[in-house]
Amino acid sequence: MRIVFAGSPEFAVPTLKALIDNGKEVAAVITQPDKPVGRKQILTPTPVKAFALSAGVPVYDFKKIKDNCEVLRALNADIMITCAYGQLLTDEVLNCFKGGVWNIHASLLPEFRGASPIQSAILRGESHTGVTVMKTELALDKGDILLVKRCEIGNLTCGELTDKLSVLGAEAALEAVKLLENGKNQLLMQDDVKATYCTKVKKEDGKLDFSDSPQHICRLIKAFSPAPAAFCYFNGSILNIYNAELSPLSGGKAGEVISADKRGIAVGCNGGSVLITELQPAGGKRMKAADFVNGRKIKAGDFLD
Repeated sequence: MRIVFAGSPEFAVPTLKALIDNGKEVAAVITQPDKPVGRKQILTPTPVKAFALSAGVPVYDFKKIKDNCEVLRALNADIMITCAYGQLLTDEVLNCFKGGVWNIHASLLPEFRGASPIQSAILRGESHTGVTVMKTELALDKGDILLVKRCEIGNLTCGELTDKLSVLGAEAALEAVKLLENGKNQLLMQDDVKATYCTKVKKEDGKLDFSDSPQHICRLIKAFSPAPAAFCYFNGSILNIYNAELSPLSGGKAGEVISADKRGIAVGCNGGSVLITELQPAGGKRMKAADFVNGRKIKAGDFLD
């Protein structure tokens, strides 16, 4: 089976690698154009492009895939597998592949259709999530389901869960290709009644409100870690927060530092407190909260807002 793979971020690299390592015929890789990165705005390829070139696979970084259907048809591929590609596909693009276009989506569809399924699963306090391989249609993440793989969320941050789902997505892709090669492509329709949607997260969505419950605050911190990072203010300067857990301490006002020691920074909130364990002060580096405390930057009685 001849495959075109479309993906862009680091999340998609394990899937492409798994296809290549397991002897699948990857005819070409489609990815987003190079973008300027960093203070010097150095033009940088996507992680998928960098890996594909190192593996000797032809790469096309179309500005608009919909304008390049002749190129796609010329690849004479049976299917296209997409994983966090980043461009909308048109009917003409879908019709370039006789075996269909199959997307690896990082949620248990029909829940969390859209741009931020991993963050949204953490924010909502789900115990499990997973990846779904579905046949791509024009409607957002509404395609029929080929297979699903589940995993536990536990106490993971978004970054940690993303890594876990990235590996799971690679396993799902290999299983999906095997099913399609063997003609076992029975599909399950999604139940639209159970569908939920999520939009792209923005930095301002991560502003902490310590009048919220400790459970919600911890979920928000983990959902936004490592990017765009939850944040609050301390002495007028921004403080990015990367990890926290529920604290047994009580008695503080919302935003009040109840304790600051080698365990971290316990902050009062509605109905309890949270223990901040990792942060980044303005102009500083990411560090353990205990190191911030050791620098005498914060103490009990101070306030975060």
